[in-house]
Amino acid sequence: MKIGLLTPFSGSNGNPGEFARIAESLGYESLWIPEHPAVPANPVTKFPGGNEIPPIYFSMADQIVALSMAAATTKNLKLATGICLVPEHNPIALANQLATLDAMSDGRLIFGIGAGWLREECDLFAVDFPKRWTQTREYVAAMRELWTHDEASFDGQYVKFPPVKCAPKPARKNGPPVVIGSLDKNALKRVAKWGDGWCPIRVTPEFMAGKLAELKRECAATGRDFARMDITVMGYIQGDRAAVQAELTRFAEAGVSRYVVGLSDFTPATMARMLERVAATFV
Repeated sequence: MKIGLLTPFSGSNGNPGEFARIAESLGYESLWIPEHPAVPANPVTKFPGGNEIPPIYFSMADQIVALSMAAATTKNLKLATGICLVPEHNPIALANQLATLDAMSDGRLIFGIGAGWLREECDLFAVDFPKRWTQTREYVAAMRELWTHDEASFDGQYVKFPPVKCAPKPARKNGPPVVIGSLDKNALKRVAKWGDGWCPIRVTPEFMAGKLAELKRECAATGRDFARMDITVMGYIQGDRAAVQAELTRFAEAGVSRYVVGLSDFTPATMARMLERVAATFV
């Protein structure tokens, strides 16, 4: 089981470059950094589950800048957007940012994506909230055109551009893998039709076993190779090393290949000790 880390950076809780350097030295496989570029000060929408939105959501540093800092201090650590709120970006600019990061990190980028759950935030960026996944799919298609053609053009509902040159290209021929982070009713259909993997959060091995059987059927129906899918779970497993490793084994048996540990509440002074403690039970 590959073990990754999911954590936001605020500009004061730690330096992404130093965090990544320590994480790589301890054997972690990947670093996933989330984003919320700007959040209304008084949103009506509640956090998923009905609670108040955690304070960190109002102070997340830019994920591409943070991942670039992580890339500069590491050699092998995978660099993942965890997740990128795709329709909140200009797809041409985002394609160039991600291609640059992938090219300059020797193909280490994983493009974890979502469409956004906080309507007030989406409204700030003129997202078509009721059809945000349709918009996201089109943006990803446009970015793939930019990544794979010397001259790319696109004529869609949400994005249109004439033939343009956009460089550098990603290190990998088809661009970074697109891993969809969603638990809604159509998530697996999207993964099978145009994604390269799935990364749900806070789920059980039993849930994954059932859903991956469903994803296999969806892949078969669309002619996709399920074996090539990147299957990741995000969350946190409580307990000592024996308990954690036993649960990781259950996830592996269900078909999960990567577990990403969610972290928060650290400071520059406590960062190294926290990473060592988590590694002692997960890695």
